[in-house]
Amino acid sequence: MRLKWTLLAVLCVTVNTLFAQKKTKTDKPNIILIFSDDGGYADFGFQGSKEIKTPQLDKLAHSGVIFSQGYVTASVCGPSRAGLITGQYQQKFGYVENNVPGYMSDASKYLDVEMGLPLDQKTMGEYMKDLGYATAYYGKWHLGDADKFHPNKRGFDEFYGFRGGDRSYFAYEQFPHPDKRMERNFNNFEEPNRYATDVFADETISFIEKHQDEPFFIFLAFNAVHTPIETTEEDLALFPNLEGKRKELAAMTWALDRASGKVMDKLEELGLDENTIVVFTNDNGGPSDKNASVNYPLAGTKSNQLEGGIRVPFTMTWKSKIKKKTTFDFPVSTFDLLPTFYAAGGGDVKDLKDVDGVNLLPYINGENKERPHEVLYWKINTRAAVRSGDYKLLRFSDRPAELYNLKEDISEQNNLAYQEPEKLRELFKVLYNWELTLERPLWQLKAQFEKYDNDRMDKYRNADELNK
Repeated sequence: MRLKWTLLAVLCVTVNTLFAQKKTKTDKPNIILIFSDDGGYADFGFQGSKEIKTPQLDKLAHSGVIFSQGYVTASVCGPSRAGLITGQYQQKFGYVENNVPGYMSDASKYLDVEMGLPLDQKTMGEYMKDLGYATAYYGKWHLGDADKFHPNKRGFDEFYGFRGGDRSYFAYEQFPHPDKRMERNFNNFEEPNRYATDVFADETISFIEKHQDEPFFIFLAFNAVHTPIETTEEDLALFPNLEGKRKELAAMTWALDRASGKVMDKLEELGLDENTIVVFTNDNGGPSDKNASVNYPLAGTKSNQLEGGIRVPFTMTWKSKIKKKTTFDFPVSTFDLLPTFYAAGGGDVKDLKDVDGVNLLPYINGENKERPHEVLYWKINTRAAVRSGDYKLLRFSDRPAELYNLKEDISEQNNLAYQEPEKLRELFKVLYNWELTLERPLWQLKAQFEKYDNDRMDKYRNADELNK
């Protein structure tokens, strides 16, 4: 009899343990980060666009929180992604400029395929794997071409995408550069059989179906709406009232929206939508001269540190935890996503190495009513910016510094540098002290591109003119 009761007790403990493990496993939210490329601040319905239609992303945005002051850590693709995926200022480890083979100064420490996310930096994928997540990365990588930088070696179980910064949306017959090849996992090169934006969504859906019974983390990095400007005839026909690049941009954005909607529909079909965190954001401001994107009411574009280069559409949905149709009005950054995801997955943010981001969930839910960040920084060599409270200092390479109060002047048209010299000096010191903590750039673009970036900024400097 004693043996019988002992066996029964052991069985009960075992069953309870297995139940607890299953409960813990299923309680972890799934996480999908949808990342678009070169989208304009005002080119989504939930951001106010009247001519570019994004019904699926609008639905997603209104099912959670919209960050009205969402920032990236850089105004160009590669550094922005490095900051996001490590949760910190990428300048701390020397990832200061875009890594574009053929455009770099010969004085760079690293060139060509050797330019990439340093191997001593732990990625979002690696952190989520530590928490028991199945991980996948689809789309544009742009964090290093060499094999050692490959997504499969940086924390992602599955990969379908390309290693470089851009490529065609259709299959290549000849490759302009090796980093434009589409690749399934490691060194299995497989060109898409249709429009790449749709392919990336289908790959994501396949991963969701395979891992629906365990927590998963997916980084869905569309190359839309980055150049080359390529669309399908079917999507283009949906915008008869637009012309030129603007029409093509609308069609590319429609495809991005459709693809995102297919992913959301699959979550709902499988009953996963309530306990899945979905973030949608963009890597930098729209390059208006390249793809006809609109950043209004922000001045500036991609590659400069006016608001139009660094403030982006940014939404987060978690139906079971985040109240729908809400807006968060304090500044946040994409480097906050790593600690937010890690905390949501059951991790202790104290275990994260050198992060500058914070867990946003207590702020979103009203538990913490302070600003997530009192100060934010941006820097590409000489050009830099610092935001402290509502004041923002811009330091240029070819003109005196400027000062703005963003609460009163979101378009950065009223320079206060001469009216408030003490504030100007104060922020110069704040910026300087931060710069002393940074690593020197591991690679640099040729100096001539400074002029290109400054000329582009000047062309899109007057926000009111851009809205005419």
